[in-house]
Amino acid sequence: MKPFAVILGILMGSLSAIAFGLGVVAFIFWLLEDDYARFASEMPMLLRSTGIFTILAAVAAGSFVGVLKLRPWRFPLLGLLWAGLLVTGWYYWP
Repeated sequence: MKPFAVILGILMGSLSAIAFGLGVVAFIFWLLEDDYARFASEMPMLLRSTGIFTILAAVAAGSFVGVLKLRPWRFPLLGLLWAGLLVTGWYYWP
């Protein structure tokens, strides 16, 4: 396996874990929303973050498959992945 594919695999796994964790927290907040009013106010930001990381994880997975199989569409996906990471970093930067 190529070293770049290993880095993409780690990135894909990390993004997937973040997206899954945020999704679980969103589900628990949704279940407890009636009992705790504060959860309702935090839900839009939580869902936005879950969506951002889910999309990034999907793009990373597509890039990973494209790099492994040497498909010609891997370059646009890689560009989209790096642009998405930069935009996400800019969005969350304090």
